[in-house]
Amino acid sequence: QVQLVESGGGLVQAGGSLRLSCSASGIIFSFNDMGWYRQAPGEQRVLVARIRRSGSTNYADSVKGRFTISRDNAKNTIYLQMNSLKPEETAVYYCNADDSLGPYMNWGQGTQVTVSS
Repeated sequence: QVQLVESGGGLVQAGGSLRLSCSASGIIFSFNDMGWYRQAPGEQRVLVARIRRSGSTNYADSVKGRFTISRDNAKNTIYLQMNSLKPEETAVYYCNADDSLGPYMNWGQGTQVTVSS
């Protein structure tokens, strides 16, 4: 069974940066469209960035210019570089493969990002 493993979260001050990583066995990320999602307390999980099989990327408007999603095919790892973090971006961040119907793999445990003001 494929298991997604997110890491790299932590506590950071507003304006700071973090780089999240997502790895897994049983799935080749470069064969799938992959996304980073986040879920703040009491809110729904939302997509913040996607990298397609082609390598093209797209971002939620709220993170454009600050977040960068990337993929290392040799390591089969997805990254999310987050700069200029804001307190309202405190959330658990997850990765998943997705298609036109949304994410379709079992969710991993996520990684907690806490941005202090």
